[in-house]
Amino acid sequence: MSPQSSQPSVVAVDGGNSKTDLALIGGDGTLLASVRGPGMPHRLSEENVKIIADLLRSAVKAAYPTSGGTEPMLSNIARDTVACVANVDLPDDERQLERMLADQGWTQSTLVANDTFAVLRAGLDDVPAAGADRLWGVGVTCGAGINCAGMAPDGRKAGFLALGHITGDWGGGGALGMDAQWWAIRAEDGRGPQTVLRQIVPAHFGLTEPSELAVALHLGKIGFDRIGELARLVFDAADSGDQVARDLVLKLANEIVLMAGAVIRRLDLTGAAVPVILGGGVIAARNPLLIDAITAQMADLAPDSTVRVIEAAPVAGAGLLGLDRIGAPVSAMRRLREEFGLQHLSG
Repeated sequence: MSPQSSQPSVVAVDGGNSKTDLALIGGDGTLLASVRGPGMPHRLSEENVKIIADLLRSAVKAAYPTSGGTEPMLSNIARDTVACVANVDLPDDERQLERMLADQGWTQSTLVANDTFAVLRAGLDDVPAAGADRLWGVGVTCGAGINCAGMAPDGRKAGFLALGHITGDWGGGGALGMDAQWWAIRAEDGRGPQTVLRQIVPAHFGLTEPSELAVALHLGKIGFDRIGELARLVFDAADSGDQVARDLVLKLANEIVLMAGAVIRRLDLTGAAVPVILGGGVIAARNPLLIDAITAQMADLAPDSTVRVIEAAPVAGAGLLGLDRIGAPVSAMRRLREEFGLQHLSG
């Protein structure tokens, strides 16, 4: 079967820091193919397009296998592309990548947005609430890094530059892992309290002491891109009662609430029943201390808010945005949710 005889309606992309997911989705919500590749570069470049093009080629091959290894034609594959991409934080970056993707001729229309909007859409109802112009809420992505964005019922948006430490950011697996090593080595040299992190952080990399890990990182023997692996160890240590680890988890919860709360205030939604959607790899661990602290603090900040955790790949949210854009029925959105294991929402 060829793409021309059974054409998907949406090319959905979720481009994160550590991985990129691409899905081909039919107009009825059927998941035709789903593939995964490397993460997005830290600065917008032609590499963004290459990663997505390679994934699209793989997805088309998976959805429409042909004999003889013939390379698929990628022109006019579907009606719409929705690419929710990390590190595309400035409006000019979004429009530039949008033009770069549109120039490929893959689909009739193209939308590029920050990857936080994929998380937000995945956790929202499939039809706007009464009196709202569109779907609305606040989304927080906490994976390798952290970001937050929101949309009001009237379409106003608010978010953050999210360029790292220079824009006031802390959080995500990278920051949590880096702080774990920070406290571990201070436990070793006497500058800080004792913590189980002193043993389990270096042990994760086959080492004995945090100072060995520091030297290995400094010399490039262990890549800094692996530091996010330590987030899971922080959660395990916190669950076992380690106070340093518990404080780190609570620090992350506080940062998530600070970001979500700032967006809620900027959009004048403090008194509204605003859905706050949490997603990303760190959130998907569903650490009880983290989720309970976020929920409790959000209840104090915005009493009518609701906190939802999304465990499925955020590419599902990009797919739902695509179905929104082509005017697909709610039944299609529900089918796509089933394909990705997302719960049915009202609508």
